[in-house]
Amino acid sequence: MVGLITALIIIPFVGAVVLYLGRPRNARAVALIFNALAAFYALMLWQKFDAHAAGFQIVERHAWIPAIGAEYLVGVDGLSLLLVLLTTLVFPFAFCAQRMERGACALMLIMQAALYGTFTAQNFVLWFLFYEMSLIPAFLLIKIYGSENREYAATKFFLYTFLGSVAMLLAFLGIYFAKGTFDFATLAGLGKTGLLSGNIAWFAFAGIFLGLAVKVPLFPFHTWLPDAYQSAPTGVSMVLTGALSKMGVYGFVRLLLPLFPNELKIAGPWLLALAVCSIVFAPLAAWAQRDLKRMVAYLSINHLGYCMLALFAITARSTLPSIDMQAALSGVFMQIFSHGITAAALFYFVGLLEQRRGLRGIDDFGGLMQRTPLLCGWMSVAMFSSLGLPGLNGFIGEFLIFKSSFATVASFTSVAVIGLLVTAIVFMRAMQKLFSGPLNESSSGFSDLIGSEKLVVIPVTLLMFAIGIAPQFMFNIFNTTVVQMAHLFA
Repeated sequence: MVGLITALIIIPFVGAVVLYLGRPRNARAVALIFNALAAFYALMLWQKFDAHAAGFQIVERHAWIPAIGAEYLVGVDGLSLLLVLLTTLVFPFAFCAQRMERGACALMLIMQAALYGTFTAQNFVLWFLFYEMSLIPAFLLIKIYGSENREYAATKFFLYTFLGSVAMLLAFLGIYFAKGTFDFATLAGLGKTGLLSGNIAWFAFAGIFLGLAVKVPLFPFHTWLPDAYQSAPTGVSMVLTGALSKMGVYGFVRLLLPLFPNELKIAGPWLLALAVCSIVFAPLAAWAQRDLKRMVAYLSINHLGYCMLALFAITARSTLPSIDMQAALSGVFMQIFSHGITAAALFYFVGLLEQRRGLRGIDDFGGLMQRTPLLCGWMSVAMFSSLGLPGLNGFIGEFLIFKSSFATVASFTSVAVIGLLVTAIVFMRAMQKLFSGPLNESSSGFSDLIGSEKLVVIPVTLLMFAIGIAPQFMFNIFNTTVVQMAHLFA
């Protein structure tokens, strides 16, 4: 009998096959039907999940490749469930953002299935298979359906992710030959006393770190991202930033921290410096952009840099109070979810502006508040959420991250605060250019939000307020997992 998680993974695959073989007239409607079915199973998964129980739940385990110890092993803890729910929210949001051809919808569904597998697999071979499977549709979507410079952006995306994946695969092969297992839980147990020793440990650490740093992306491995996000269609950009980029942060939490605590502690100052560079340099680069998509792309690097700051801060001290470690992990988990929703919303609004104007330069608009007050108002909420305004979802994660990081690595965190200031300047400038001043002649014929656009914008914005005002329902998902991870990392 097919288990709940397996069914969740299979449903989008079936949708892709139906689109490919059935050739329906309205591909987006079919994709949304399969998204609704996947959402039903994701909600069932949430309903069956016991938030007070430690460890992985709803586990499915079957023999797969016994010769190398590879199993079909899937399960969820609080972090996995959180990312499954995020994926379930982002994909229908992306499908509603624009009409897509049948091939694009099929590739999106394959990517969705691969993400479900990535966030639930507990064996490296299975995890790596899903991990790579999610990158191939992303490459094809950029290369085939992207805008200007799509060939360059897709090639750059492929080269970065391929080299990172090869490095990670070689590292795990080395671990397997040394320890004889691919199981995450077994390796995490061995990591407490040192998974490997000597130079082998550092080579394995470097390989996994490189693969994950490219995916986050972490400075200076980030240069593929602005080109990819700029060239990708709006819906694809929403998925890339809302769900796909979370694989890197997830990998750091699931793989690097439990497997290589000693190496992380030794390299801690250098890694913290890279995180601070991501937080500070990315908004400075965003400030220099004239293309709205590139601006939002650079700010995405900035916000994921907060997650890296907290994760590296955890390993910076030999003894860290449990309350600070739990605050850091809770902040990272909340930031992952909040950034996924908010960044996808910002790309959606940029897409709406581009649909109406045919351009997306920050200087191509002006005085939009006079013509499209609803669009400007809802877009402002997404911008303030990204800024971390209290009462919106972005505030919770950022507050916890900076609270715990100041208690641990005050000097690095003090520099990172500059990134918050520059991000605020970038958004204020964008709001002034887009919404204020005299009405641009080319914008005089703009229509405000129409009914179908309101149906997309309003639920997402209400979710931002719900998380910002009463976030406990989100914390309940992963509180037990945070306590368990804090104990493991300690």
